[in-house]
Amino acid sequence: MFQSAKRYTGYRSYSYLQEGRDYRSFDLAREVERVPAYSGTDLSVSETDRVKRLVDESIVVSTHDHPTRFPDEIAETIDYNRTGRHRTGYEGLARSGMTAVIDNFMDGTACVTSQSGWKWTDIIADLGLRFSDLAHQDFVIKAETVADIHEAKDSGRIALIPGLEASTPIENELDRIDILYGFGIRQLGIAYSEANTLGSGLKERGDGGLTVFGRRAVERMNRLGIVIDVSHSGDRTSLETIEHSDQPIMITHAGARGVWNTNRMKPDNVIKACAERGGVIGLEAAPHTTLSADHRLHSIESVMDHFVYCVDLVGIEHVAFGPDTLFGDHVGLHDLFAGALSLGEAHSGVEYERVPYVDGLENPAECFWNIVSWLVTHSYSDDEIRAVIGGNAMRVIEEVWI
Repeated sequence: MFQSAKRYTGYRSYSYLQEGRDYRSFDLAREVERVPAYSGTDLSVSETDRVKRLVDESIVVSTHDHPTRFPDEIAETIDYNRTGRHRTGYEGLARSGMTAVIDNFMDGTACVTSQSGWKWTDIIADLGLRFSDLAHQDFVIKAETVADIHEAKDSGRIALIPGLEASTPIENELDRIDILYGFGIRQLGIAYSEANTLGSGLKERGDGGLTVFGRRAVERMNRLGIVIDVSHSGDRTSLETIEHSDQPIMITHAGARGVWNTNRMKPDNVIKACAERGGVIGLEAAPHTTLSADHRLHSIESVMDHFVYCVDLVGIEHVAFGPDTLFGDHVGLHDLFAGALSLGEAHSGVEYERVPYVDGLENPAECFWNIVSWLVTHSYSDDEIRAVIGGNAMRVIEEVWI
């Protein structure tokens, strides 16, 4: 397995407290080698050296991941989430090759006080506890400025960019966007699968588009300097968000409906509209999402079918990667939260064959090594590879953040 030269010294989440006394103990999933390493890319010695060089020299940005450790017994996740103490996967991040990762925290699976998720109190607890842990170590930087990302690169550390997949917790309180910004949130989704006060999610049968309040929220995000995401928003809501925003937006983690025809994938007109306004689409790899007719068993090959399609559709300068991975049994997590995550509606009735994990893109520690390896063996240039693994995302971040 490739490893990155990072300055990680072994810190574990909340180790400034006593596990079992100050907070509940769980047996957690491994951060490396939880499943067999991907063996689908056969690299020569020169190609291996090129992969290492590109990752080590580039600013590598994941537009969407959840780099925390889940219980080894995934059924314990609800009890684990109720404590509010997700453990950051520091060791896995140190091996990942990433410079920066947009971390979307617990989001719709936050159940500190409610089984329904998205409660303001739960989100604040999630953010506060994670930030308290980050403050007690010096490997992961809580990134709030572009300078923080460059500092992480220059010092051999990781920049963690706080984000939320939906604005649902703000309810009808516009100033809560400012509060989230004050806490460090720098990327914010419009809606998850269910509609909220801003607009419609992909689960809804009818998409009413961006609401009046949603338009005001988009304006506030623009003024604050928050990257807007429409990955889980309905098609009309996505288009109207792109149109109303005076800054480029991101589709941080999705795929192309032209490759796999489900609601979870974005149609060509949304991808094109995003690109025309300077935005990017990050290709995701959450289990059973970015499938393709040519690769119906979900693997890196399925995801790269979406990559090739999007590059052909809007140009390589508008494509990135938001693998949407975590440390643990992602398929089991989907099964556990199937209702809240709206997986049935997202698949739109399209049949697919289940896999236990996405081969080649199973966790944050391996994704970008395997992505760069695939790009190297498929004859992409150094400049093209640097663009899609971080340069394109950085262009949007630099334009949007104040």
